[in-house]
Formats: sequence, C-alpha cells, structure tokens
Amino acid sequence: MSFVKLHVQAAVAAFQFLTRIPVPVEVPFERPVLTRSIVYFPLAGAAIGLCLSAASWALPHVLPPWPSAVVLLAIWIGLSGGLHLDGWMDTADGVLSHRSRDRMLEIMKDSRVGAMGVIAAVLLLLLKASLIAWLIGEGLSKSYIAIPAVLLVSAVWSRAWMGIAIAGWKPARPNEGIGQLFHGVKLGYALVSAGLALFISFATLIINEVNLLEAALLAVSAGCVAFVTGGLMALWLNRKLGGLTGDTYGAMNEAVELAMLMAVVIWAYMS
Repeated sequence: MSFVKLHVQAAVAAFQFLTRIPVPVEVPFERPVLTRSIVYFPLAGAAIGLCLSAASWALPHVLPPWPSAVVLLAIWIGLSGGLHLDGWMDTADGVLSHRSRDRMLEIMKDSRVGAMGVIAAVLLLLLKASLIAWLIGEGLSKSYIAIPAVLLVSAVWSRAWMGIAIAGWKPARPNEGIGQLFHGVKLGYALVSAGLALFISFATLIINEVNLLEAALLAVSAGCVAFVTGGLMALWLNRKLGGLTGDTYGAMNEAVELAMLMAVVIWAYMS
C-alpha cells in the first residue's frame, strides 16, 4: 500500500472513529491504518470544533445564554455519538467502585451504567453547560478570545491528547478493544499529532485577530493545559488499572475539554 493511500485512509479512519460526521468512504479498520490515524485526531477535533463554532455564533442570536449552552452541549455530544461521554461514565463506574483491578475492568466492560457513572455525567454536563453559558453571557465582554475559538481549540487538543495517551501508556487489556486495535502506535505519531494541534490552535487564534506573540503563547498554554490535565489523569488511571482502556481515553477527552473551558473562564473572570 502506498504511503499516500495509507495516510488518506488513516485520516478518514480518524474521522469515522471519532465523529459522526459522514465520510462516505470505506477504509479497512486494520492496525496499520488505525495506528497512523492518531496523527489526524486533531483534524477530527477541528471538524467538530468548526461545527461547534458555527453553532456558538448562531445560537445566542435566537436563545438566551443557558438554553444556548444546553443546545450547544447536545450538539457537542451528538457530533461524537456520545462516545467519549460513555467512556467518562464507564470509567467513573469502574474506578470509583474502589474494587480490585480486575473487578474495576470488569465493571467498565459492562454496558449498564451505574450510580457513579450517572452522577459523574450529570456533574460533568452541568459544569460544562455553566461554563459555556457564562462565556456566552459575560465572558465575551471580558476576554478578547471569542467562544468559537475556545470551543475549536478545546476539541482539537482533547483529541490530540487521546493519541498521546494511546502512544504513551500501555493498554490495560492489550488483547481486547482499543488496546488491540491501536497496539504498536509509535510515539512519533503522537508528537506529530501534538504539533498539528499546536498549529491549528495558533492558526485559529490568528484568524480571531490575536497578535502573533499572544497567539503563540495561548496556543502553547492550551497544550500545557491538555498535557497537565491528561497526564495527571493518565498517571492516576494507569496506577489504578495497570494501563489504559478505550473508556479511559474517552474520559480523558472529556476531562481535557472541561479543563480548557475552566481555564478560559478563570482567566477571563479574573481579568
């Protein structure tokens, strides 16, 4: 298979795996394609971010901040098919059960959602919605970074971090699920993915008329938020589970998105 064809298939696989945006092309979901697809995770995040950016511009023209935030959050979840939110709930059910490693992994495989998963999801969605509502209602008057840029950069870095986590930590179940599909991901692919996320973040801020120096600093800061949040969570989950799973990748995606929103709100609120 040619280099170009393999990477085109990898890009398509990233979109089909991480989003519900229709890409009417069949690609083999095989290891050589999937391991390279992490390079294009930030592009899939950018596509989600562009949809969210358009919605975040349009909704406040017809709805107050809180209803706008709830609708925007529903779109956000729908664009990924609830994949990452499901991982957040399953991870909460397993890890917060405080059972043995094997029992936690068994709980996470169960398709039924327990009390801790529901509580974790409700708290996550409430906090996300409240942060978005504040940004729509008051944040824009206190920050020169528009909410469409915030949403796009959040979606880009959260997906980039998943690729970094796949490459950086061993799978808890190497012969099952995501661990099996992405086994053998090279760290170089993850670094390229991070570089792409940095470039997209920088370009997004420049388009939003942020000057070059501040755009560079903010893009790097966004990456730092992703690395610190994702890294701490990965270390904790790895210690609890002896590795990472598909559910934990989704949970980290949600955590990084939340941390990005929180960081922007704190910065704007204290400005």
